[in-house]
Amino acid sequence: MRTGWSARPRKSGGIATLPLPPDLLPMEAKLVDRLPAGEGWQFEPKWDGFRCLAFRAGAELELRSKSGRSLTRFFPEIAALLLRLARRTLALDGELVIATGGALSFDALQLRLHPAESRVRRLAAETPATFILFDCLLDSRGRSLLETPLAKRREALEAFHASVPDEPALWLSPYTLDRSEAQSWLDRSGGALDGVVAKRSDAPYRPGERAMLKVKRLRTADCVVGGFRYERGSRLVGSLLLGLYNDEGRLDHVGYTSSIGNAQRPGLTRRLEALIAPPGFTGEAPGGPSRWSTARTGEWEPLRTELVAEVCYDQVTGKRFRHGTRLLRWRPDKAPEQCTFDQLERELGPRLLAELLEH
Repeated sequence: MRTGWSARPRKSGGIATLPLPPDLLPMEAKLVDRLPAGEGWQFEPKWDGFRCLAFRAGAELELRSKSGRSLTRFFPEIAALLLRLARRTLALDGELVIATGGALSFDALQLRLHPAESRVRRLAAETPATFILFDCLLDSRGRSLLETPLAKRREALEAFHASVPDEPALWLSPYTLDRSEAQSWLDRSGGALDGVVAKRSDAPYRPGERAMLKVKRLRTADCVVGGFRYERGSRLVGSLLLGLYNDEGRLDHVGYTSSIGNAQRPGLTRRLEALIAPPGFTGEAPGGPSRWSTARTGEWEPLRTELVAEVCYDQVTGKRFRHGTRLLRWRPDKAPEQCTFDQLERELGPRLLAELLEH
């Protein structure tokens, strides 16, 4: 991936002439179960947004996603900000995030991916994004830093950030070289952090490779099973629909789990079918608007609210589990009414993280 680029930028303008591979993709991380020990590691918060590479050459600018697709038109406020800077040649790696109500909102990010430019610009004005920076791929003279150790790239990033006028939409991601401090971020966060990324301080930037390590903080919650779906083309249960009681005492749909062993499906199906009775969810139901909406969204069976399941989840966005959860165990000792939103961890926001790092 690091072949085919020159050591110096060419004299003509344009993103394509930067001394970087034209199809450069961000360096990624592989999931591990604990932070690495030993010397030479740099630890950073794991942000929950859209990974973004930003390139500028003169009047040309591109924001590029982790998959290589352009994000420029969806975040016009960030594009305009970077074009205002005095520095005319740059390549930055970071995360696009949107904070609403003091927490980062992945839903707000997804709303930006809309074909109508007028809507994108309205959202950019109403809920502006922040670009959190954690790596620098060109120095102040426009020379490539891909082969430069992370410690030196961090110095270049900090120098760039210090040269920028006060721009609240450009945020420098914190870091530590102390493993115990990074571990305390996870331990004391109560799950507010999505995780921690570990990078070798002496390593070059390796585009498209899983050359970093990440540790994610997994959490558990006791949820009411408010309904279920059959497997496609089968009369066996495929997934359980999970709910939590809101402040009004109504059961809101918050996610699902499909981690049911094949051997358990027949017996569990009979158990669930004996409990089928409307309404199941009395607040937000699976048939309502959601990021999971498909042709099968309305195909679910409501249940009497008697079953409580403990599940493992990784992230909450907009009062819903971002991804599918893992079924840990049944909780016959838990009353359904005890399953409220209070047990969920706070969502990660810049202010919360700043509080965390100050103590």
